[in-house]
Amino acid sequence: MHPRVALNRSSNPVVLWGKADTRAYFSRWSGSSFTTPVILNNSFSIFAQSWAGPDLAAYGDTIYATLKRNPETSDTNYSFLVHSYDGGATFSSPVRVDNIDTSLSRFPIVTTNATGNPLVAFMKFNAAFHDAHYVVAKSTDFGNTFSADALASGTTGEVCDCCPASIISAGSKAIMLFRNNLGNIRDTWAGVSADGGTTFTGTMAVDNNNWMIMSCPASGPDGFVIGDSLYSTFMSASSGKSLVYMSRSSISGMASAATTAITGNFTGLSNQNYPRIANAGNAATAIWKQTSGGMTMICFSFTSNISNGFTGYDTLAMGSGLQNADVVMSPGKIHVVYQDDNTGNLVYIKGTYPLPSASVATITSKERISLYPNPATESFTVSLDKVGETTYCYLADVAGRHIGLVPVIKNGKATFPLAGIAKGGYYFVMGDATGKMYYSKLIVE
Repeated sequence: MHPRVALNRSSNPVVLWGKADTRAYFSRWSGSSFTTPVILNNSFSIFAQSWAGPDLAAYGDTIYATLKRNPETSDTNYSFLVHSYDGGATFSSPVRVDNIDTSLSRFPIVTTNATGNPLVAFMKFNAAFHDAHYVVAKSTDFGNTFSADALASGTTGEVCDCCPASIISAGSKAIMLFRNNLGNIRDTWAGVSADGGTTFTGTMAVDNNNWMIMSCPASGPDGFVIGDSLYSTFMSASSGKSLVYMSRSSISGMASAATTAITGNFTGLSNQNYPRIANAGNAATAIWKQTSGGMTMICFSFTSNISNGFTGYDTLAMGSGLQNADVVMSPGKIHVVYQDDNTGNLVYIKGTYPLPSASVATITSKERISLYPNPATESFTVSLDKVGETTYCYLADVAGRHIGLVPVIKNGKATFPLAGIAKGGYYFVMGDATGKMYYSKLIVE
């Protein structure tokens, strides 16, 4: 149940999922197949359902997974994080995240910041299971200890206490996406931090549908950041039918944005739900569950430039037991996992899309950037003095194949490990949030 996918240092997928309220499982792509799943919680049961459960993030070969001990309503069943520093070959013992005295927690989720440290968000209640808010705890030692939590969902009203959320990190920004509950108006909001999740100075509505519902929707948002723009996706049934929406908001202006249904209503559509969204630079993919013509589907929409929005959709799978899905992207590739209750399987699919050519004829019209050392063996470094917020980085070989890279950013420089990269000549290509592309030739020895 509730599969989640991320990419390791080699841009290969690592996958996490739960088995109904018992175990969390992890598997990684070995180059030709997925490894035998390993259990991450041998000493206790965890909360896992199709609509919510364990969460996953990766930074190179550092992998983080969050787990909520089951039953989640117990005041002794905490939220935990486990980490791996070797790409998922081995994992640590669980580390408690919610050091909150008599308060209760729910729905722990994780992302990584620019240094590879985890940010963990979770829903926090008082001892009577009231006053629901989302908070964020930071680690500065790669998941071994966590700070006291910071309120991320604002002080007005309560959040929808049955709805999971998303936490996003982009440079110095941290965004808490959650479904609010303001007098039973359950629209999606964003808490905004400019200091990496230490404090959240304000909240803004990213959903203006004004959906009033007296029961539990059990569905949350997802999103990503490019520059000053927050792109978010969520389900709303304000029109009378559950539809998947996308919105674009200005972070600096804390501006509420108009929302657009990705497909809108159409003949035969019964409902849409559980949207997820991912990007690689300006390219983006949204994925969701849909019932149409009496058939359940996993559907997606792709755009090469998210500022233009999504147009149309396609279907990845159809079947009676299809449930939650997840998506992640690397330059030129889309990775999807989904839950198929009909077969009892977790399914993985990879798709491709064309990237701007990295040939000399096209790339020399862009801006050359210096890197060192060159030739390189274990890693190389790029100065970010004239580069905006990085959105994608990859190597292009002589055959035109693209190898995604994950930088380690520190003191205005980006260092790129070369573990697993074959010897030879490459073009290094990097894009930033302003749309600029930078390049250099690189020799790997």
